[in-house]
Amino acid sequence: MVTLKDISEKSGYSTSTISKALNGSPEIAQETTNLIRRIAAEMGYFPNAAARLLKTKKSNNLGVLFVDEMQSGLAHEYFSSVLDSFKVEAERLGYDITFISHNIGQQKMSYYEHCKYRNCDGVVIASVNFNEPDVIELAQSEIPTVTIDHIFNDSTAIMSDNRDGMRALVQHIYDYGHKKIAFIHGENTSVTQKRLAGFYQTAAKLGLIIPDTYIKEARYHDPKSSGQATEELLKLKDPPTCILYPDDFSFVGGINAIEKHGLRISEDISVAGYDGILLSQVLRPVLCTYRQNTESLGKMAANHLVDAIEDKKAYTPKQIWVEGELLAGNSIKKIEF
Repeated sequence: MVTLKDISEKSGYSTSTISKALNGSPEIAQETTNLIRRIAAEMGYFPNAAARLLKTKKSNNLGVLFVDEMQSGLAHEYFSSVLDSFKVEAERLGYDITFISHNIGQQKMSYYEHCKYRNCDGVVIASVNFNEPDVIELAQSEIPTVTIDHIFNDSTAIMSDNRDGMRALVQHIYDYGHKKIAFIHGENTSVTQKRLAGFYQTAAKLGLIIPDTYIKEARYHDPKSSGQATEELLKLKDPPTCILYPDDFSFVGGINAIEKHGLRISEDISVAGYDGILLSQVLRPVLCTYRQNTESLGKMAANHLVDAIEDKKAYTPKQIWVEGELLAGNSIKKIEF
């Protein structure tokens, strides 16, 4: 393992100067810092994490709290894409990531305790029950946090614009002549509330009357519950001509229910999803959906978390809204008014 002494012998600078240069101290001229860092890189030097923590009080380690209730884990295409973008940007900024949980072997601990145990400089929180006491404890602690798709008063929140996404979908469906539009939404979360608000606001603006029977609750990323909700909609005396699903993956359950009723997607009933994952674009017909900008969501979360860590005194928590884009597909049939 290459040490500071090894770099000192090759460069001619003292170990103290080398340490300061590698840590970005303003005491060392930029030209000298660049030279020392180049020599260190050529020699394959990596800083000792434990020593760095003792000296700088920073681990350069970011926690990731991600709890998917459907236990899809990183197979959840939407969140895996967000977290991959977060990871790439965090590494570019010189940080590692650690997944936070309640369990270390047989030992139980809170999320906050796990973050302290792993010496996390900060943590990003995504896809959890934000009302859970352990999550609230972490968000309100001294550890800098950034949340994705949920707003805590004292944390930066990176938000996908779910209200606008739903507005774009309903407007597109209406433009194709549909007035009987049903919405199968996910469980009651802040994301669901914003999508429902966008749905009802747009419907009201367009003069659409949405019967209560056209609104069904299912679960995100769960084809089974969406399939059951589809069954209930198709059995109505006056069924909808178009069904909106909680997400693209849940729509798979809708396919089964629709085919069971002998109906063809687009020809007999129109459908739309949400998220814009790869699956939506390989289905036939191609699914109409709203693609969330996962790359920007993850990248912004990493940037703002690092800013909050490195400039604690001056950093001000922010709420940032990230727009996506409508993917028209061809699962919506045009009908005449």
